[in-house]
Amino acid sequence: MAKRYGMVIDLARCVGCQTCAIQCKLENNVPLGLAWNRVLTMGGSQLDTPKGTFPNLEMYHVPLACQQCENPACVKVCPVGATYQRPDGIVLVDWDLCIGCRYCITACPYGARVFNWGNPVHVPDFPVGNADVSTRPRGVVEKCTFCIQRVDKGLEPACVASCPARARFFGDLNDPESQVSKLIVEKSGYQLLPEIGTDPKVYYLPPRRKGFVSQ
Repeated sequence: MAKRYGMVIDLARCVGCQTCAIQCKLENNVPLGLAWNRVLTMGGSQLDTPKGTFPNLEMYHVPLACQQCENPACVKVCPVGATYQRPDGIVLVDWDLCIGCRYCITACPYGARVFNWGNPVHVPDFPVGNADVSTRPRGVVEKCTFCIQRVDKGLEPACVASCPARARFFGDLNDPESQVSKLIVEKSGYQLLPEIGTDPKVYYLPPRRKGFVSQ
């Protein structure tokens, strides 16, 4: 059976340190002002604050990137075939074909794509990430690729390998014995917006919901 790559993120372990987001930018030469991977805080009205009153406080973090959907809306709306899906399920953008229409951005229900409105800016003024990842020009859409430059070499995506809390897991969803498959079953993994039928290949394990700030 062909592999079907997926990711599991344990929200009870995620501490919101942003390491995954920073490592993603470095690995994939993501320019200033853009982010493929974000970490959202679920809590109070202020950044990194809990909701509730002491001692009943609640705050947790939700990393958010392309959900690598099995039934991706972005692929369906792309008029030139720039957004496509590999046989292993990974959804990519061919930057040489992208015409910048941004239909895929509109179609994505997860807000997981960004657009290069201007010429990419890097500090220092040249890419310092993985040499196998090409830089993107002005006027194209870009997003998380599950770090195919690493996966195709048998390595984990950069966000998984760098997570200090070990909150991220990557593997073959078609293998019932894989770590990701077992975590989904054993710890009630869930998808974002399952009701819309996109069938994301990123699953989340529930946070502890009562009387905590973070693990």
